[in-house]
Amino acid sequence: MAIGSVLAATALALTTMPAMASEETTLAERAEKAAAELPEGMLEAMQRDLGLTADEAKVRIVEELDAAVLDQDLSAELDGYAGSWLAEGTTDLVVATNDSAEAAEIRAAGAEARVVEHSLDELESVKELLDEAAEVNPTDNAPLWYVDVPTNKVVLHASDTAAAADWAEANGVDASALEIVESDEQPQPFYDLIGGDAYYIGSGRCSVGFSVRRGSTPGFVTAGHCGRVGNTTTGYNRVSQGTFQGSVFPSRDMAWVSVNSNWTPTSWVRVSSSTGVRVTGSTQQPVGSSICRSGSTTGWHCGTIQQHNTSVTYPQGTVSGLTRTSACAEPGDSGGSFISGSQAQGVTSGGSGNCRSGGTTYHQPVNPMLSQWGLTLVTN
Repeated sequence: MAIGSVLAATALALTTMPAMASEETTLAERAEKAAAELPEGMLEAMQRDLGLTADEAKVRIVEELDAAVLDQDLSAELDGYAGSWLAEGTTDLVVATNDSAEAAEIRAAGAEARVVEHSLDELESVKELLDEAAEVNPTDNAPLWYVDVPTNKVVLHASDTAAAADWAEANGVDASALEIVESDEQPQPFYDLIGGDAYYIGSGRCSVGFSVRRGSTPGFVTAGHCGRVGNTTTGYNRVSQGTFQGSVFPSRDMAWVSVNSNWTPTSWVRVSSSTGVRVTGSTQQPVGSSICRSGSTTGWHCGTIQQHNTSVTYPQGTVSGLTRTSACAEPGDSGGSFISGSQAQGVTSGGSGNCRSGGTTYHQPVNPMLSQWGLTLVTN
């Protein structure tokens, strides 16, 4: 199953819908067809988050698609096109132009016309100046700017509006097309926790096992030999990530890391750069079962379960309670996910051999980790 965003899936689904209703197809019929093609859960989410009934959500999807098609046609035909938006609280399309002679064409096509000062091309040129300025002459005081078509301005958010105005002027921005608003907003990126992805402990690298929660605190389980309590981690992208809250090694090889607000737990284990397996539980599979593992060094490899409750002596000491498998692994895969079907099995501990000639790998079962620290596996 691909790890994709709901938005991408929605766009794919919507492209299969008819742009305009035929004489024989009613709006209600089109709405039912649209709803049937939506990604699972999207209709319910629209009802919850937009305060709509099911029927209202279905109709809105169709009417918004019709508006988008009409806007696409007009944007290609109007020389003074200045963007579009839906009138507040409706699905009625408003189309702007900086050429008053084009207003009649907009109305004839079925949209409301708005005559403005700047074309969309002009506004986007202003924004590009700010983009370029941010690369060569960045400022900490203005973290956000965008083309706002209803106001026909480029809006710049800043904690110090006077300093932001000086910065924009110094970089050649047309003040008549710019609106600066005072704001304390400080955007930050969000990243997904996905089993098998790399994380770093100083200069060392290990792999994420499975996303978990302890109460309301999010995190992930991994191998105990990767870090001690209090060690901090950064993610695959070297963004600040979390702190080891529990770690046992040797005797067992298990740990859990709490993560900060940059990171969102998911139920996914990575198979490739764009695909994954979703975790639905943690039922331990019997000897002889197939099992696969994901790690940041060697990626996705599979084998079979050979023995449970194995004791392994590493240079640091003996670790008990491990599961022995024929799936290969290499350094850096430590802590990564072992999964059978959709059932989480454990996190990579160690082994012998490699993924070129084959090898034996041991994993720390996940259920004792969950019990040890009162963790809940993320499965949705």
